[in-house]
Amino acid sequence: MTTVGSPHLDHDGGSVPAVIIGGGVVGCSIALALARAGRPPLVLDRGPAAGAGSTSASSAVVRFSYSTIDAVRLSWESKLLWDMWPEHLGTPDELGYARLIRTGLLILDAPASRLSMVQSHFDVVGVPYEALTAAEIAQRCPDVDLGCFGPPKRIDDPSFWDDAVGEPLGGYLTPDAGYVDDPALAAHNLMVAAAALGAEFRFRNEVTGVLRSDRGVTGVALADGTSIDTDVVVNAAGPYSAVVNRMASLPDTGIRTRALRQEVHVLPQPQGYEARNGGLAVSDSDMGTYMRPHLAGTFMVGGLEPECDPLEWIDDPDAFNEHPTADGWEAQTTRAARRLTSLGVPPAPSGLAALYDVSDDWMPIYDRSDLPGFYLAIGTSGNQFKNAPMIGSVMAAIIDACESGRDHDTDPVVLDGPITGQPIDLGQFSRRRAVHQTTNSVLG
Repeated sequence: MTTVGSPHLDHDGGSVPAVIIGGGVVGCSIALALARAGRPPLVLDRGPAAGAGSTSASSAVVRFSYSTIDAVRLSWESKLLWDMWPEHLGTPDELGYARLIRTGLLILDAPASRLSMVQSHFDVVGVPYEALTAAEIAQRCPDVDLGCFGPPKRIDDPSFWDDAVGEPLGGYLTPDAGYVDDPALAAHNLMVAAAALGAEFRFRNEVTGVLRSDRGVTGVALADGTSIDTDVVVNAAGPYSAVVNRMASLPDTGIRTRALRQEVHVLPQPQGYEARNGGLAVSDSDMGTYMRPHLAGTFMVGGLEPECDPLEWIDDPDAFNEHPTADGWEAQTTRAARRLTSLGVPPAPSGLAALYDVSDDWMPIYDRSDLPGFYLAIGTSGNQFKNAPMIGSVMAAIIDACESGRDHDTDPVVLDGPITGQPIDLGQFSRRRAVHQTTNSVLG
């Protein structure tokens, strides 16, 4: 057992203000916010350390292109907090701090990018961007082939190699986008800050049951046979979120979450790429990939889940192939190399495979549940790492309101952003929402 913070508490049969299931970046962010709100939680995770699961596999892209204005507000507010990460944490970490590496993000204008809608959200929120013609992109990014090849096709489809059609692609650039250099360190930073305020973290501790009565949640049961009493349980279990919901006997209604296997590939960065192209990250829904500079002279390439590619849903999160496949490597790197003409593709796969926790509409669920005292921070993998600075505040606001008797379903909580003051309607992240028409991607 690994315990961080409040080691004097004996929880075998005792009671704690809250239990968070999951010690990834989401669970650690919630722990910090609850501790600041006077509800220091106990965080339980079956893994060995903070952020050791899907957090460590995140591409950690920080971007703002979402299909709903409240999601844009949440991502922009989070970016401003990444800019002041040590101040946001308020506690030094002997391992140092995760850093936001600002690269800028070029988003090519294919139908799936919903350019005009996203730009209208940017105008309201105040997210800086530049709309660029194909000629302007070609001048700034000479390595990028701007041919329109879409919709995305499998590379074994003979039409994959057809010449471009129509006009060259334009797009837009968000200069403040980038990536966080060490996702697991970001989770560790949050854990240390939360522990300084009384939160406790137990790793290699598996939750096997959610205890309940007629009035609501009463605690959790652990694999070692012990139980912990609490009135508040938060499901932040990432790819295991559906498993934990079943433990709580929640009805299978509304927005679902499922574990999705994802591959991210790492290639040598094209020589001179940053000098020629400004070091930009590129989101390319016309080809179905995204790519960004990575550490130590490498380049990261991932998929945008185009319709032509089957999605690999995983029923048992404990049983999946943790290594990139030759087929996945060939598909993503070939697509990326067709767009980025200077990208060389080594013959052997390099990268990782991990499970993401994905909802029906690819947007997160931040909400209460139908079991009083049981809360949901799920469907977050892939596109929510960037919102880690704000997720804790979101969940703390919902928990505080619901535990005080407010019906968040009929009277949704509205959270004012700590930096911009803009209102974020948390009802947009409801488990009961209508399915959002999103860009269907876990980019970052």
